[in-house]
Amino acid sequence: MHTSSLAHVQGLVHQFLSGSTTKSLKIIDIGSYDVNGSYKQFFVHPAWQYTGVDLAAGPNVDVVLESPYRLPFDSFSVDVIVSGQAFEHVEYFWCSWLEMVRVLKPGGHIFLLAPSRGPEHRYPQDCWRFYPDAYRALAKYASLELLHVSTDWEPHASEDSAAWGDTVGVFRQPQLSGMQMLRRRLMQQLRYQVMPGYK
Repeated sequence: MHTSSLAHVQGLVHQFLSGSTTKSLKIIDIGSYDVNGSYKQFFVHPAWQYTGVDLAAGPNVDVVLESPYRLPFDSFSVDVIVSGQAFEHVEYFWCSWLEMVRVLKPGGHIFLLAPSRGPEHRYPQDCWRFYPDAYRALAKYASLELLHVSTDWEPHASEDSAAWGDTVGVFRQPQLSGMQMLRRRLMQQLRYQVMPGYK
């Protein structure tokens, strides 16, 4: 976990969650394995429940996934999803994205961070880089509100961060009617059956 990524998440928590300090929040961190740092430190609060999620057991992992495309959480049950430096490693990131959207509550936020550049780092594979238009496309694809998107076009001052050019996005689930929620659940069940990656 490089310095700029940690700084970005700290800033996002301050900007978007500072008004939620008295509110109970369920937070999941996708790709939470602590190699050289984690986001958990920014979500330590008596009213907040943080759960680290990853594909392998290890430090800062509370839930081990069987697949990056299936989250063991109920639909519309999570207030905040944070994922940083993980999406570039996911072969079918759009499948993971729709699963994240499935579990996000109306009014809930996704903080997504991924590199726009940088050397290949296979863990176990390195598939993608992301620009702001990619995040706009993700918001459009899932009918989310894009509240913020930026890319570190200039190299960061910290040596461990300069190569990556973080793209940072904040997405919000809009308020949904009961019918819209049912439709989304049914569509995701259909995707599980027919889309490559889910099977």
